Amino acid sequence: MTTASNLVPRRCTQSALVVFGAGAAIGVLGGMIGLGGAEFRLPLLISLFGFAALSAVILNKAMSVVVVLVALPARLAAVPAAEVAARWPVAVNLLAGSLLGAWAGASWAVRMRSATLSKVLAALIVLMAAALVVTHTTTLDTLALPLWAQIPSGVVAGFGIGVVAAIMGVAGGELLIPTIVLLFGEDIKTAGSLSLLVSLPTMLVAFARYSRDGSFAVLGTNLRLTTIMATGSVAGAVLGGLLLGVFPDLVLIPLLAVILVVSAIRLARHD
Repeated sequence: MTTASNLVPRRCTQSALVVFGAGAAIGVLGGMIGLGGAEFRLPLLISLFGFAALSAVILNKAMSVVVVLVALPARLAAVPAAEVAARWPVAVNLLAGSLLGAWAGASWAVRMRSATLSKVLAALIVLMAAALVVTHTTTLDTLALPLWAQIPSGVVAGFGIGVVAAIMGVAGGELLIPTIVLLFGEDIKTAGSLSLLVSLPTMLVAFARYSRDGSFAVLGTNLRLTTIMATGSVAGAVLGGLLLGVFPDLVLIPLLAVILVVSAIRLARHD
């Protein structure tokens, strides 16, 4: 059940420069590894800006939607639309599970006590750190499952990803991309485009569920913060994209994983 503290639409008092700078820094981190950076933004919203766990998730979800909407045209331009469209069964397969997972995950999140949700978020951030390391330091090969096993596996995987994405307020690309490679044998570039096509409707479903809860008022109260930080995230992601490959993955990925784990530890201790 939603706690009273979650229902207070707290307003952030940080300056616009701090908010933009935080968003830009997160965007750079995500851009350097080809992601949106929402997993880094979530603990920052709680620890630096002082939002309750559920409020932070809702704000993070709103900013993730903006970042994905901006990234989608650029990503589709990088991979021919016809090539992505030809893989529509992959997106439909995952969406069959992720849309249900998003609704379920958001429903569970609004019913958790704030302290419990903080601990759940901490565990999921560690999961994201592990996925980050595995995806960027190992070669992913397809599992080559028969069709009768591939389809239900896609639905189950999509459901799990939808739950995680909804609870954390992220797009879920960190989990979607390796899943698409492993289950469906797509290359990383195509998987990235497909992940955005799955992420957007999945996020909108979670967003719709959150909009039915009293904590959703935090978005209206902090619309300025959301706009400024999302703008900073987009600008940072562009800069991070330009820096892609400048820092070796063997240095960058472990460093980012450590940042996530430290953030998770702090979040687990958050009341």
